[in-house]
Amino acid sequence: MDLNTPLRSLAGIGPAKAKALAKLGLETAGDLLFYFPRAYEDRSRLCSLEDAPAEEAVCVSALAAEQPRTSYIRAGLSVTKCKIVDGTTSAEAVFFNQDYVRRTLKPGESYVFYGKVERFGNRRQLTNPTFEREGHTRFTGRIMPVYPLTSGISNNLLADLALRCVKECAGQIPDDLPAEVRLSHHLATAEYAVQNIHFPRDQEALELARRRLIFEELFILSCGMAFLRQRRTDGEGRRFPRREVSEFLALLPYPPTGAQRRAMDEVAADLTSGRPMNRLIQGDVGSGKTTVAAFAAWLAHEGGFQSALMAPTEILARQHYETLVRMLAPAGLRVGLLTGGLKGAEKKAVHSALAAGEYDLIIGTHALLSRGVTYANLGLVITDEQHRFGVAQRSALSSKAEQPPHVLVMSATPIPRTLALLIYGDLDVTVIDELPPGRMPVETYLVGEDKRARMYGFVRKQVEEGRQVYMICPAVEEGEGTGLKAVTAYAEELAETVFPDLRVAFVHGRMKGKEKEAAMAAFAGGQTDILVSTTVVEVGVDVPNASLMVIENADRFGLSQLHQLRGRVGRGAWKSYCVLVSDNRAPETRERLRYFCQTTDGFRIAEKDLELRGPGDFFGQRQHGLPTLRAADFAGDTRTLKEAQDAAAELLAADPGLTEPRHRPLMDQVRRLFSEEGDIFN
Repeated sequence: MDLNTPLRSLAGIGPAKAKALAKLGLETAGDLLFYFPRAYEDRSRLCSLEDAPAEEAVCVSALAAEQPRTSYIRAGLSVTKCKIVDGTTSAEAVFFNQDYVRRTLKPGESYVFYGKVERFGNRRQLTNPTFEREGHTRFTGRIMPVYPLTSGISNNLLADLALRCVKECAGQIPDDLPAEVRLSHHLATAEYAVQNIHFPRDQEALELARRRLIFEELFILSCGMAFLRQRRTDGEGRRFPRREVSEFLALLPYPPTGAQRRAMDEVAADLTSGRPMNRLIQGDVGSGKTTVAAFAAWLAHEGGFQSALMAPTEILARQHYETLVRMLAPAGLRVGLLTGGLKGAEKKAVHSALAAGEYDLIIGTHALLSRGVTYANLGLVITDEQHRFGVAQRSALSSKAEQPPHVLVMSATPIPRTLALLIYGDLDVTVIDELPPGRMPVETYLVGEDKRARMYGFVRKQVEEGRQVYMICPAVEEGEGTGLKAVTAYAEELAETVFPDLRVAFVHGRMKGKEKEAAMAAFAGGQTDILVSTTVVEVGVDVPNASLMVIENADRFGLSQLHQLRGRVGRGAWKSYCVLVSDNRAPETRERLRYFCQTTDGFRIAEKDLELRGPGDFFGQRQHGLPTLRAADFAGDTRTLKEAQDAAAELLAADPGLTEPRHRPLMDQVRRLFSEEGDIFN
């Protein structure tokens, strides 16, 4: 067997199992070696039934003292029981819906059982233990890996396959980490790491294996991000003319905050330096990032260049369009809008006007990336809510220009520094940490179902005072989750039973673009009192009159998402509130929601969210644009990340392109890790 041996060719793997394994991304022996366990069971400890500790799974060697018997409680539920003895003590092994046990456990044979020995008075019981015949054990007496599974694949099957692959193929894995890096950072060999990540000899061996694999992954990632940064800072950038900022400020209806002025100064320095700008503007909802983007587009126009602003949704693109037309049209900028919702003739007209240079600033969604879109003289690319796009899309928009354009990235999602180093490793970061004067913090409360009537009373009071209310649900339709509030049914209940005299509307992501736009526009125009919605409003329209945000089943949302939703209110001159509704009594959930109620600092909330949930959930599945990592955990491995970044910087200082023959395998690893993002190193 070698690393390329197909798993389907191994004994016991038929077409159905091969198909199920492929669902997990497992097609070859090499794939399986790098499919790491999610947890481990310590089956190295053998106890007697008498001495087995409560609440802890252990191995017990015992004899099957009788023929197992199965009884059928009801349709779909069977129970198989067997008395087991170990010389001094007896217990009952109980198996639910495992009828095969009746044929597998043979009276008079000895087995090693793994599970918790529960005590009920003088009686002992093991519920659903795993077992192997004594003298024929593969997975007892060792630390056992527990893998992520899919339907049709058991953990024992995966562990069995992994054991075969580790024994025959671990020695074939090339060690691509340079020897000097491995030795100076006291890292295990690749062979040792793979053997012990699957079947660790002991806890110490597992830690050594894990450290090697985490370091290697973060080291390769750091090299890739360094290449990206280098590529974007090398070479000539379009030099925009220097202009007095005061000329732009005259276009604004209000004076900018100190943080906005600092951001404008940094953007102006980048755009006039002759090197490509690659800057992230980070700031909470309502901190004034759009004004900074408008300033950059104004400077581009003054230099005779076009700008493109890409937003993640049509609603947000339209909002930016309306804001920027008001702000920039008086300065002579021609602003266009390009979204997927445009009809054929309209789309064609926008395409030809853009190609002819008749637009100075084009605002749109992913439609800006489509094949038919060409620019007369693209000099500046602005992306909003960047974590929803990723490196490849940023590159795709930039490639629409003849010469690398300046890039400005805006994000209202406060991102922990650890993660920002990776996602935005190729960008300079500006933080707008000041809210415009008059913005009051939103008061946040956590209530249970017993306070629902009171909460409804508060909703009515806000509407009677002339304000508007958002009510957020985690589901669109009933049946998408037990006990979850669903937008369609909840809106109907509110309109017919709770607030029959108020104007209730709803909006969700499955609606057609035009229906969504109409519902949002009606709410923004004050024609709706209560808008029931999914998180589609997270980056929706700006409604200064909305003073209350009610979030149903609040425990179903991440802290950062709750923070984004809360940012939809408190944008006008009125006191604003956010009410979290949840009956989830789990201590960690209550603590998380209480933390949110007490904290308005987006960066502290983001740190907490990352710590609790990890980066994949932090942004939603694969939205952050990072390569998928197998071993590293951004939240827990910050020390190793720093060490890996320093090691990568040291190696690249000596061999900037990793062109030395001994470093070529490492360069191949970097390309492989970033393969989902296209060939971004050419």
